[in-house]
Amino acid sequence: MKTLFVLLGFIKIKHRYFLKSVKNTFLLVLIVLALTSCSIKGVSRYRNITYIEDQLLGKLPEKKLNVFAPKKSNGDNEVLIFIHGGSWNSGKKEIYNFLGNRFARKGVVTVIIDYPLSPEYQVHDMALASAQAVKWTAQNIFKYGGNPGKIFVSGHSAGGHLASLITVREEYFDTLHFKNPIKGAVLIDAAGLDMKWFLEQMNYEPGTEYLVTFTDSPEVWKDTSPIYFLDENDPPLLILMGEKTLPGIKLSTERFLEKYKELVPEPDFHVQKGKKHKPMIVQFIYTRNKVYDWILVFMSQKIL
Repeated sequence: MKTLFVLLGFIKIKHRYFLKSVKNTFLLVLIVLALTSCSIKGVSRYRNITYIEDQLLGKLPEKKLNVFAPKKSNGDNEVLIFIHGGSWNSGKKEIYNFLGNRFARKGVVTVIIDYPLSPEYQVHDMALASAQAVKWTAQNIFKYGGNPGKIFVSGHSAGGHLASLITVREEYFDTLHFKNPIKGAVLIDAAGLDMKWFLEQMNYEPGTEYLVTFTDSPEVWKDTSPIYFLDENDPPLLILMGEKTLPGIKLSTERFLEKYKELVPEPDFHVQKGKKHKPMIVQFIYTRNKVYDWILVFMSQKIL
Protein backbone atom coordinates (compact mmCIF):
# COMPACT_ATOMS: atom_id res chain seq x y z
CA MET A 1 0.00 0.00 0.00
CA LYS A 2 2.93 2.33 0.65
CA THR A 3 3.92 1.90 -3.00
CA LEU A 4 0.41 3.01 -3.99
CA PHE A 5 0.67 6.28 -2.10
CA VAL A 6 4.19 7.00 -3.35
CA LEU A 7 3.29 6.37 -6.98
CA LEU A 8 0.03 8.31 -6.88
CA GLY A 9 1.93 11.15 -5.24
CA PHE A 10 4.44 11.03 -8.07
CA ILE A 11 1.69 11.09 -10.67
CA LYS A 12 0.05 14.06 -8.95
CA ILE A 13 3.30 15.98 -8.78
CA LYS A 14 4.46 15.17 -12.32
CA HIS A 15 1.03 15.43 -13.92
CA ARG A 16 -1.15 17.71 -11.80
CA TYR A 17 -4.29 16.97 -13.68
CA PHE A 18 -3.98 13.20 -13.77
CA LEU A 19 -6.94 12.60 -11.49
CA LYS A 20 -9.13 14.74 -13.72
CA SER A 21 -8.44 12.28 -16.51
CA VAL A 22 -9.74 9.38 -14.42
CA LYS A 23 -13.22 9.04 -15.86
CA ASN A 24 -14.73 7.01 -13.05
CA THR A 25 -14.09 5.18 -9.82
CA PHE A 26 -13.67 1.87 -11.63
CA LEU A 27 -10.50 3.02 -13.37
CA LEU A 28 -9.04 4.26 -10.10
CA VAL A 29 -9.86 0.89 -8.52
CA LEU A 30 -7.97 -0.81 -11.36
CA ILE A 31 -4.92 1.27 -10.51
CA VAL A 32 -5.17 0.29 -6.86
CA LEU A 33 -5.59 -3.38 -7.73
CA ALA A 34 -2.64 -3.27 -10.09
CA LEU A 35 -0.46 -1.84 -7.37
CA THR A 36 -1.56 -4.26 -4.68
CA SER A 37 -2.34 -7.47 -6.56
CA CYS A 38 1.24 -8.58 -7.10
CA SER A 39 2.30 -10.28 -3.89
CA ILE A 40 5.73 -9.37 -2.64
CA LYS A 41 6.13 -12.80 -1.09
CA GLY A 42 9.14 -14.54 -2.54
CA VAL A 43 11.14 -11.32 -2.91
CA SER A 44 14.08 -10.25 -0.76
CA ARG A 45 14.46 -6.46 -0.60
CA TYR A 46 17.64 -4.58 0.34
CA ARG A 47 17.25 -0.83 0.62
CA ASN A 48 19.51 2.21 0.65
CA ILE A 49 22.79 0.53 -0.18
CA THR A 50 25.53 3.06 -0.83
CA TYR A 51 27.11 2.66 -4.26
CA ILE A 52 28.80 6.08 -4.42
CA GLU A 53 30.77 7.31 -1.45
CA ASP A 54 30.70 11.07 -1.01
CA GLN A 55 33.13 12.90 -3.30
CA LEU A 56 33.86 9.94 -5.57
CA LEU A 57 36.39 11.21 -8.09
CA GLY A 58 36.33 14.47 -6.19
CA LYS A 59 32.86 15.57 -7.31
CA LEU A 60 30.03 13.06 -7.00
CA PRO A 61 27.76 13.00 -3.92
CA GLU A 62 26.83 9.93 -1.91
CA LYS A 63 24.13 7.94 -3.69
CA LYS A 64 22.22 4.79 -2.83
CA LEU A 65 20.35 1.99 -4.57
CA ASN A 66 17.79 -0.70 -3.78
CA VAL A 67 18.07 -4.38 -4.70
CA PHE A 68 15.11 -6.70 -5.25
CA ALA A 69 16.01 -10.37 -5.52
CA PRO A 70 14.00 -13.57 -5.91
CA LYS A 71 14.32 -15.55 -2.70
CA LYS A 72 15.16 -18.58 -4.83
CA SER A 73 17.88 -16.81 -6.82
CA ASN A 74 20.88 -19.10 -7.21
CA GLY A 75 23.70 -16.88 -8.43
CA ASP A 76 22.83 -17.36 -12.08
CA ASN A 77 19.83 -15.03 -12.31
CA GLU A 78 19.79 -12.23 -14.85
CA VAL A 79 20.24 -8.70 -13.50
CA LEU A 80 18.44 -5.52 -14.53
CA ILE A 81 19.56 -2.06 -13.41
CA PHE A 82 16.82 0.57 -13.74
CA ILE A 83 17.53 4.32 -14.05
CA HIS A 84 14.53 6.54 -13.39
CA GLY A 85 13.34 9.43 -15.52
CA GLY A 86 12.38 12.95 -14.50
CA SER A 87 13.89 15.40 -17.01
CA TRP A 88 17.33 14.90 -15.42
CA ASN A 89 16.25 17.11 -12.50
CA SER A 90 13.73 15.08 -10.49
CA GLY A 91 12.70 11.58 -9.47
CA LYS A 92 13.81 9.06 -6.87
CA LYS A 93 14.30 5.33 -6.67
CA GLU A 94 11.49 4.69 -4.15
CA ILE A 95 8.86 5.51 -6.76
CA TYR A 96 9.89 2.38 -8.67
CA ASN A 97 9.82 -0.19 -5.87
CA PHE A 98 6.88 -1.78 -7.67
CA LEU A 99 9.11 -2.37 -10.70
CA GLY A 100 11.77 -4.07 -8.60
CA ASN A 101 9.21 -6.30 -6.92
CA ARG A 102 7.59 -7.32 -10.19
CA PHE A 103 10.81 -8.13 -12.01
CA ALA A 104 12.10 -10.06 -9.00
CA ARG A 105 8.87 -12.08 -8.97
CA LYS A 106 9.71 -12.97 -12.57
CA GLY A 107 13.20 -14.19 -11.64
CA VAL A 108 15.27 -11.08 -12.34
CA VAL A 109 17.54 -9.55 -9.69
CA THR A 110 16.63 -5.89 -10.04
CA VAL A 111 18.63 -2.82 -8.99
CA ILE A 112 16.89 0.58 -8.76
CA ILE A 113 19.24 3.55 -8.41
CA ASP A 114 19.28 7.19 -7.44
CA TYR A 115 21.74 9.47 -9.23
CA PRO A 116 22.86 13.13 -9.00
CA LEU A 117 20.32 15.56 -10.44
CA SER A 118 20.32 18.96 -12.09
CA PRO A 119 20.80 21.83 -11.34
CA GLU A 120 23.50 20.87 -8.84
CA TYR A 121 24.99 18.33 -11.26
CA GLN A 122 25.19 18.03 -15.02
CA VAL A 123 24.80 15.27 -17.55
CA HIS A 124 28.36 13.89 -17.46
CA ASP A 125 28.04 13.53 -13.66
CA MET A 126 24.79 11.61 -14.07
CA ALA A 127 26.28 9.26 -16.63
CA LEU A 128 29.35 8.65 -14.49
CA ALA A 129 27.14 7.89 -11.49
CA SER A 130 25.08 5.47 -13.60
CA ALA A 131 28.26 3.71 -14.72
CA GLN A 132 29.39 3.51 -11.10
CA ALA A 133 26.08 1.80 -10.26
CA VAL A 134 26.82 -0.76 -12.95
CA LYS A 135 30.34 -1.24 -11.59
CA TRP A 136 28.99 -1.72 -8.06
CA THR A 137 26.48 -4.23 -9.38
CA ALA A 138 29.12 -6.20 -11.27
CA GLN A 139 31.23 -6.40 -8.12
CA ASN A 140 28.48 -7.15 -5.62
CA ILE A 141 25.39 -8.65 -7.20
CA PHE A 142 26.52 -12.24 -6.57
CA LYS A 143 25.70 -11.58 -2.89
CA TYR A 144 22.05 -11.19 -3.91
CA GLY A 145 21.87 -14.18 -6.26
CA GLY A 146 22.54 -12.34 -9.50
CA ASN A 147 25.04 -13.30 -12.18
CA PRO A 148 27.56 -10.47 -12.82
CA GLY A 149 27.92 -11.81 -16.35
CA LYS A 150 24.23 -11.15 -17.08
CA ILE A 151 23.84 -7.44 -16.39
CA PHE A 152 21.36 -5.34 -18.39
CA VAL A 153 20.46 -1.69 -17.96
CA SER A 154 17.16 0.06 -18.52
CA GLY A 155 15.55 3.43 -18.03
CA HIS A 156 12.54 5.54 -18.87
CA SER A 157 12.77 9.02 -20.41
CA ALA A 158 15.92 10.73 -19.06
CA GLY A 159 16.85 7.39 -17.48
CA GLY A 160 16.62 5.77 -20.91
CA HIS A 161 19.04 8.38 -22.20
CA LEU A 162 21.55 7.61 -19.44
CA ALA A 163 21.14 3.85 -19.91
CA SER A 164 21.82 4.13 -23.64
CA LEU A 165 24.72 6.54 -23.15
CA ILE A 166 26.68 4.32 -20.77
CA THR A 167 25.91 1.30 -22.95
CA VAL A 168 27.40 2.71 -26.16
CA ARG A 169 30.05 5.11 -24.84
CA GLU A 170 33.05 3.68 -23.03
CA GLU A 171 34.38 6.92 -21.52
CA TYR A 172 32.52 6.57 -18.24
CA PHE A 173 33.77 3.06 -17.52
CA ASP A 174 37.25 4.07 -18.63
CA THR A 175 37.15 6.85 -16.02
CA LEU A 176 36.25 4.24 -13.41
CA HIS A 177 38.99 1.87 -14.67
CA PHE A 178 36.43 -0.86 -15.21
CA LYS A 179 35.45 -2.87 -18.26
CA ASN A 180 31.89 -2.25 -19.37
CA PRO A 181 29.91 -5.36 -18.29
CA ILE A 182 26.57 -4.38 -19.88
CA LYS A 183 25.05 -7.18 -21.98
CA GLY A 184 22.16 -5.13 -23.35
CA ALA A 185 19.94 -2.12 -22.75
CA VAL A 186 16.16 -1.69 -22.60
CA LEU A 187 15.15 1.85 -23.57
CA ILE A 188 11.65 2.82 -22.47
CA ASP A 189 10.50 5.93 -24.35
CA ALA A 190 14.02 7.27 -24.00
CA ALA A 191 14.71 10.98 -24.25
CA GLY A 192 17.90 12.58 -25.54
CA LEU A 193 19.07 9.94 -28.00
CA ASP A 194 20.15 12.82 -30.25
CA MET A 195 20.28 15.67 -27.76
CA LYS A 196 22.57 17.73 -29.99
CA TRP A 197 19.99 17.84 -32.75
CA PHE A 198 17.15 18.47 -30.29
CA LEU A 199 18.87 21.39 -28.56
CA GLU A 200 19.85 22.92 -31.87
CA GLN A 201 16.20 22.81 -32.93
CA MET A 202 14.91 24.27 -29.67
CA ASN A 203 17.42 27.14 -29.57
CA TYR A 204 16.96 27.81 -25.85
CA GLU A 205 18.35 30.91 -24.20
CA PRO A 206 21.76 30.16 -22.60
CA GLY A 207 21.49 28.63 -19.15
CA THR A 208 17.79 27.83 -19.42
CA GLU A 209 15.63 24.72 -19.77
CA TYR A 210 17.65 21.59 -20.61
CA LEU A 211 20.82 23.65 -20.98
CA VAL A 212 21.03 23.66 -17.19
CA THR A 213 21.76 19.94 -17.45
CA PHE A 214 23.53 19.81 -20.81
CA THR A 215 25.36 23.16 -20.55
CA ASP A 216 25.54 25.77 -23.32
CA SER A 217 28.25 23.82 -25.15
CA PRO A 218 27.33 22.06 -28.43
CA GLU A 219 30.37 19.87 -27.84
CA VAL A 220 28.80 18.54 -24.64
CA TRP A 221 25.48 18.05 -26.43
CA LYS A 222 27.19 15.81 -28.97
CA ASP A 223 29.36 14.05 -26.38
CA THR A 224 26.23 13.02 -24.49
CA SER A 225 24.06 12.03 -27.47
CA PRO A 226 24.14 8.22 -27.85
CA ILE A 227 23.47 8.41 -31.60
CA TYR A 228 27.04 9.57 -32.25
CA PHE A 229 28.62 6.59 -30.49
CA LEU A 230 26.86 3.68 -32.15
CA ASP A 231 29.14 1.01 -33.60
CA GLU A 232 29.16 -2.68 -34.41
CA ASN A 233 30.61 -3.62 -31.01
CA ASP A 234 27.72 -2.21 -28.98
CA PRO A 235 25.58 -4.48 -26.80
CA PRO A 236 22.10 -5.12 -28.25
CA LEU A 237 19.24 -2.68 -27.64
CA LEU A 238 15.54 -3.22 -27.03
CA ILE A 239 13.81 0.05 -27.91
CA LEU A 240 10.24 0.82 -26.81
CA MET A 241 8.38 3.95 -27.86
CA GLY A 242 4.85 5.17 -27.27
CA GLU A 243 2.84 5.93 -30.39
CA LYS A 244 1.66 9.20 -28.80
CA THR A 245 4.86 10.12 -26.99
CA LEU A 246 6.33 13.63 -26.86
CA PRO A 247 7.31 15.01 -30.29
CA GLY A 248 10.95 15.48 -29.33
CA ILE A 249 11.26 11.87 -28.17
CA LYS A 250 9.53 10.58 -31.28
CA LEU A 251 11.73 12.52 -33.68
CA SER A 252 15.01 11.81 -31.89
CA THR A 253 14.13 8.11 -31.61
CA GLU A 254 13.42 7.99 -35.33
CA ARG A 255 16.80 9.62 -36.03
CA PHE A 256 18.48 7.16 -33.68
CA LEU A 257 16.78 4.19 -35.36
CA GLU A 258 17.83 5.37 -38.81
CA LYS A 259 21.46 5.33 -37.69
CA TYR A 260 21.09 2.11 -35.70
CA LYS A 261 19.65 0.29 -38.71
CA GLU A 262 22.94 0.81 -40.52
CA LEU A 263 24.39 -1.59 -37.96
CA VAL A 264 21.32 -3.68 -37.10
CA PRO A 265 18.98 -3.80 -40.11
CA GLU A 266 16.13 -5.29 -38.08
CA PRO A 267 16.31 -3.68 -34.64
CA ASP A 268 14.32 -4.95 -31.67
CA PHE A 269 11.89 -2.02 -31.72
CA HIS A 270 8.29 -1.77 -30.55
CA VAL A 271 5.87 1.11 -30.98
CA GLN A 272 3.13 0.77 -28.36
CA LYS A 273 -0.18 1.78 -29.84
CA GLY A 274 -1.95 4.66 -28.14
CA LYS A 275 0.67 5.09 -25.41
CA LYS A 276 1.79 8.55 -24.27
CA HIS A 277 5.08 9.24 -22.50
CA LYS A 278 4.16 8.73 -18.83
CA PRO A 279 1.94 5.67 -19.46
CA MET A 280 5.00 4.01 -21.01
CA ILE A 281 6.34 3.52 -17.48
CA VAL A 282 3.04 3.41 -15.58
CA GLN A 283 2.07 0.32 -17.63
CA PHE A 284 4.60 -1.71 -15.65
CA ILE A 285 2.27 -1.55 -12.65
CA TYR A 286 0.26 -4.29 -14.36
CA THR A 287 2.26 -7.43 -13.70
CA ARG A 288 0.86 -9.28 -16.74
CA ASN A 289 1.78 -6.54 -19.18
CA LYS A 290 3.21 -8.00 -22.39
CA VAL A 291 6.21 -5.65 -22.12
CA TYR A 292 7.58 -7.82 -19.32
CA ASP A 293 7.61 -10.74 -21.74
CA TRP A 294 9.43 -8.69 -24.39
CA ILE A 295 12.10 -7.73 -21.88
CA LEU A 296 12.52 -11.21 -20.43
CA VAL A 297 12.86 -12.76 -23.89
CA PHE A 298 15.33 -10.05 -24.92
CA MET A 299 17.47 -10.68 -21.85
CA SER A 300 17.43 -14.44 -22.21
CA GLN A 301 18.43 -14.27 -25.88
CA LYS A 302 21.17 -11.65 -25.59
CA ILE A 303 23.53 -13.30 -23.14
CA LEU A 304 26.80 -13.34 -25.10
